[in-house]
Amino acid sequence: MVAMPQELLAAFESQIRQDTGPAFEGWVFERVGPVLRSIAPASSHRGGGVLHTDFAGMSGDAVDAVIRETVEHFAARGKEWEWKTYAHDLPSDLGDRLLAAGLVPEELEALVIGEVDDIVRACAGARPPHGVEIREPVGDADYAGLAAMQLVVWGTSADAHVAELRAEKAADPEAMRIFMAVVGDEVVSAAWVRFHAGTEFASLWGGSTHPDWRGRGLYRALVGVRAALAAERGCRLLQVDASPDSRPILERLGMLVVSTTTPYIGLGSS
Repeated sequence: MVAMPQELLAAFESQIRQDTGPAFEGWVFERVGPVLRSIAPASSHRGGGVLHTDFAGMSGDAVDAVIRETVEHFAARGKEWEWKTYAHDLPSDLGDRLLAAGLVPEELEALVIGEVDDIVRACAGARPPHGVEIREPVGDADYAGLAAMQLVVWGTSADAHVAELRAEKAADPEAMRIFMAVVGDEVVSAAWVRFHAGTEFASLWGGSTHPDWRGRGLYRALVGVRAALAAERGCRLLQVDASPDSRPILERLGMLVVSTTTPYIGLGSS
């Protein structure tokens, strides 16, 4: 039986969004009133953020009071942080309230979910172009290459982000796997998958591709590798926060848009 979008969204809300652990190495999940927030370790370049809220039945003034307390909490940590919102969150004007509190919205993304088995079938035969190898990073040079590729794609240093990915993988190699598309010694695309213990889900992240290598099937090939691994691990569902570029690819693979998500960014006060 094919799952409907509302069923997939309900599974995501109950299994992923309200999950309180185990957290990534050094991170802490804590619920404070109606807010579930993540607290980053001191070594992180990020402060953490808000993962889920339950404002149902609360007045506008009460919601604003919670927003103010949350902003003050993270601002005191002195690092950039994120309030992750979804289109179905209450109140319906939550985004406006976060804007009024000084947070800045980033690009709208689609929350896309699909059945693992369907995605594996859709990716059957997806192979990288001749001369491109998909493999996992094995040392300093590979991680440096990953950071160099992301610098080209995003125009800003990815060293801190890549260092955190490497530390996360080292702390629990079974919870996260990283894959790179490599030509010779050059990383031209990379993506990773996280496995969420105690749930039906794996989640897909990354997928950045060097501009010279776009449109050659690397994104789909990396989805296929990670979906096959998720199937081996017994996962039923895959979840992606999809950019406008990746959303149509994922929909062609049979994944469904079940909502949209917008991160709101706050800055530390110190």
